Amino acid sequence: MAAPQNSHPDYSPLIRKLESIFTLTDDERRALLNLPMQVAVLKEDQDIVREGDHPSRSFTILSGFTCTYKMTGDGQRQIVAFCIPGDVPDVQSLHLKVLDISVATLTPCSVGFITHEDLWDLCMRYPRIAAAFWRETLVEGAIFREWVLNVGRREAYPRMAHVLCELLVRLRAVGLVEDHACNLPITQGEFADALGVSTVHVNRVLQELRADGLIELKGDRLKVPDWEKLKQAGDFDPTYLHLVQERPVV
Repeated sequence: MAAPQNSHPDYSPLIRKLESIFTLTDDERRALLNLPMQVAVLKEDQDIVREGDHPSRSFTILSGFTCTYKMTGDGQRQIVAFCIPGDVPDVQSLHLKVLDISVATLTPCSVGFITHEDLWDLCMRYPRIAAAFWRETLVEGAIFREWVLNVGRREAYPRMAHVLCELLVRLRAVGLVEDHACNLPITQGEFADALGVSTVHVNRVLQELRADGLIELKGDRLKVPDWEKLKQAGDFDPTYLHLVQERPVV
């Protein structure tokens, strides 16, 4: 299932993510660096946790992309969030003992598992880190609400533009955007599961966004030639991401 654990995990994605929404002190950064973590390398299209699990640990994404999803009774998948390096998609399991979501890899991923015992100890010793994780869950809730609006009320063209805007801002906040471009290894089928439309419709909308000069896609590489026009097309306002220091996309 997973490659052998790495004895020298890279905590920087988690720290960058928390610092995008919360100001950490040097002592708090050191505490995070000393947090015991078991690292696993996973293949793409692999469940990390499943709905109904009773986990004794949470995980953070060190590299790669995952998605949080739900399944209907007849087997249809609805992706409710795309997760990027630094995210802790199942941190709620620290308090909610039964998972009501599943998280799967979209690409090969490196993830760091942290036991709930170690997380509890960290949060008791550093209440501000507990507040940072609490803020993280609140931001996740804000993103879910925005996705409900996006899927429920916007047409497919602004729906796609909005998700692309969100991903670009979130990736920029953790240092993964350069010159208005980023790696975005999400398939059209996965976008379809997130947007509630068919794969054919996703393809059509991406072609329209290209034709309008709003995006350039070459393989897994996304470039945004005109950020303001893409924001306008997606009715996008990044306020709901609640970034402490949003890195401007200009």
